[in-house]
Amino acid sequence: MDTQKTRAHIEALWQKDIIAQLHEYIRIPNQSPMFDPKWQEHGHMEKAVQLAFNWVKKQNITGLHTQILRLPERTPLLYIEIEGQLPGDVLMYGHLDKQPPFDGWRSEEGLSAWEPVEIDGKLYGRGGADDGYAVFASLAAVSAMQAQHIDHPRIVIVIECSEESGSCDLPFYVEEYADKIGNPKLVICRSAFGVVRRCVSIWL
Repeated sequence: MDTQKTRAHIEALWQKDIIAQLHEYIRIPNQSPMFDPKWQEHGHMEKAVQLAFNWVKKQNITGLHTQILRLPERTPLLYIEIEGQLPGDVLMYGHLDKQPPFDGWRSEEGLSAWEPVEIDGKLYGRGGADDGYAVFASLAAVSAMQAQHIDHPRIVIVIECSEESGSCDLPFYVEEYADKIGNPKLVICRSAFGVVRRCVSIWL
C-alpha cells in the first residue's frame, strides 16, 4: 500500500463528502433509547439511519451490499457487506445513537449540541466523534484499498443504534443474523473499550 496515496484518497473523500454528511448527522437529535424512550415515535433514529444508508448506497465500492435490518421493538441495525478476494472475514463495528446534550460547553451564543460548527479545523457537535463517523471512516478505508487494487477479505460492517444504552439491542441481532454475519477473524471496533470486549465475546 502506498501510504501517501492512501492519505490523499481519504482526505479528499472527507473534504468532498464526509464532513458535509457529518454536519447533517449532528443536526439529528437521535438520542439512545435509554435517554429517549419514545425514539420510535420521534423518528430521529430512523432519520439518522436513513442518512447513513443512503450515503452508503452511493459509494463506488466493488462488491458492496447494504440493508437496514429490523427486529420488532428494537432499534435498527445498518448492515454492510463487501465481497472479498482473500479468505477469512473482517468485522467492523460502530454505532449511530447519541448521548443527551449538556449545556454550557462554550460560552459563545449560538452554539448548540445539535448544530455543527467548525472551529480551528475541528468539527463540534453531538455524536460527530462518538460514534457517527464510524460508518464513513470504515468505507473510506475500504475505498482507499480498492483504489489501489489491494485485495482484501470479506468485510462486514454493522452499525447499531443502542450502544449508549449498553448495546441492549445488539445481542438480538447477532443471534438472529449469525449466519449472515459469519465468523470474523478480526474485529475492528470504533467505540469504548467495554463495548470492544463485548463485541469480541459475542462474535468470537
